Amino acid sequence: MDIGKSFSYPFEDDSWLSKLLIGALVSAVPVLNFAWLGYIADLIKNVMDSASRPLPEWGDFGNKFVKGLLLWLAGVVYSLPALVFACIPLGFVFLTVPSENSDLQDTLAAAFTGIGLILGCIILIYALALSFYFPAVYINFARKETLGSCFEFGEIMRIVSTNTSRYLTAWLVSIVAGIVVGIILGIVGAVVGLIPCVGWIVGWLVGAIGGVYIFTIFAHLFGQVPASPAPMAMTEM
Repeated sequence: MDIGKSFSYPFEDDSWLSKLLIGALVSAVPVLNFAWLGYIADLIKNVMDSASRPLPEWGDFGNKFVKGLLLWLAGVVYSLPALVFACIPLGFVFLTVPSENSDLQDTLAAAFTGIGLILGCIILIYALALSFYFPAVYINFARKETLGSCFEFGEIMRIVSTNTSRYLTAWLVSIVAGIVVGIILGIVGAVVGLIPCVGWIVGWLVGAIGGVYIFTIFAHLFGQVPASPAPMAMTEM
């Protein structure tokens, strides 16, 4: 894998600033930001197809929106187990009604706390596992562009198992990159925020563009994962 390329390639595109700026604006608008998810899928496919300039154009906005909507729906489905676990403690709220039996109240409170901690750990583990699994969903979707491809569990696991070293590297590097870039953006945002009048605007733009830049790193890393390109992968974008 060319890790360094994942950080530098956006700036090799003559239109990198306008593309990232549009991405920042689109990703900041509710519902409209589905198109940003579709853009990332197109970016992953461009990397798999060995395009010389992987950053997609922003044409065919509707198609990107539909792709992003499908990916969002898949994400909701995959998140349902965590949502169910998160809602379980609500059931105990009805058991903690005022009572003259203080021992019962203490027992219920202890049970609520213990179960809440256990469920919190389960949700955390599930979220971590999903963060590892879902990029493979993105890869499979980038190849086939159907909602069904997001749930082809055998094919998705095959992407991971046949490219384990590259996949694990991409996952770890994307996490570290997100943390490091996030810290840098926080510092830069705090500094430019001190500029009178326009500081908060400049800070928002820096943070927004930096945020989409993190996702371009993610997309390039995982676009390099497949051992062999998808069909028609040799065509230049």
